[in-house]
Amino acid sequence: MTANTEHPSLLDLPPLTAEHFAAVEDKIASLLHTRCDVVAMQGEALLPLEACIRSAAAPGSTALNIVTGPYGETFGGWLRSCGADVVTLSAPFTGAVGAQEVADALREHPGTGLVSLVHAEAATGNTNPVAEIGAVVREHGALLMLDAVASVGAEPLLTDEWGVDLCVIGGQKALAGPAGVSAVSVSARAWERILANPQAPRRSYLSLLDWKERWLDGGRKALPHAPAQLEMLALEQAVDRIAAEGLDASITRHRAASAALRAGARRLPALEPYVVRDQDAAPVATTLRTPAGLDAHEVVAAALAADGRVPVQSAAGVLGTEMLRVNHYGRAADRAVAVDTVRALADGLRTLGVEGEGSARDEAAEAAGAAWDAVLAG
Repeated sequence: MTANTEHPSLLDLPPLTAEHFAAVEDKIASLLHTRCDVVAMQGEALLPLEACIRSAAAPGSTALNIVTGPYGETFGGWLRSCGADVVTLSAPFTGAVGAQEVADALREHPGTGLVSLVHAEAATGNTNPVAEIGAVVREHGALLMLDAVASVGAEPLLTDEWGVDLCVIGGQKALAGPAGVSAVSVSARAWERILANPQAPRRSYLSLLDWKERWLDGGRKALPHAPAQLEMLALEQAVDRIAAEGLDASITRHRAASAALRAGARRLPALEPYVVRDQDAAPVATTLRTPAGLDAHEVVAAALAADGRVPVQSAAGVLGTEMLRVNHYGRAADRAVAVDTVRALADGLRTLGVEGEGSARDEAAEAAGAAWDAVLAG
């Protein structure tokens, strides 16, 4: 077997310097609209998400965990394992949580010191009003931890203005970058809380304090370990590409993809948007519901048989039989991709014996294209 030399530029690279590593973090800070510390961590975004919880949730503290999808459920488990008293605020996966619901929960549990929230749940296709929730949390005096992995680059993310104390991002969704590196911004308030937590991880891959002491406090002059070089370079390239396109343009493109898929699906037989209200729909992914008796796995398979290029997949877990998902991450947030996806879904439904009225396929495709154009037109 001969070696693959198609990508020689990935080999024999010069070392990634501390200065370059810090420059990538600064670019991420700009993307997040924050002046707080940003740490790029060497792993998938679950690493800084767990690190945030284990650092900020002290034993015996009270945390409000907002659940609008599977990642929120994961956070609750981590919080309990830290010894925190967890208050769960759940919203139907078909919508979002409201700021008033959060305010009511905080009023009922005045000792709450941490609120954990997912901005956009790609798995269920919903998004939460972080600006309004952040204002409520800040007024209460709690920290706000935000999972922005699926929202960064696809919708507004004003970390400092919204009062987000711990904001975690990954590169693999709207940024269309690598999955193996992630980042977290940490506010001064969050550092105070973490420093006061005797159980905050130390000398650990999960330790934010190790990064603070060995990297940030030293002026980011010497890296504490060998960096994940390829992933860092790929993340920088993804952030640079967003900057070149313009963040507002990227956000508009993802909004247009969401609008197109939802408009097209409403013209197809047997499918409807899983998230009911347009304002609750995540720009990064659209989830669709199939009726009883029509397995979503079969619809996905039939759509991919019609056009194997479209970004359609089955939902995970118990929702898999009734929900399918259309990802419009990064380059997939494209007008032609959105319209082709609607056509593939129509063709797949037809092969399954689900016939629409008249020219449902063409009408759905036209509706998708018109919705895209309307968003871009402003």
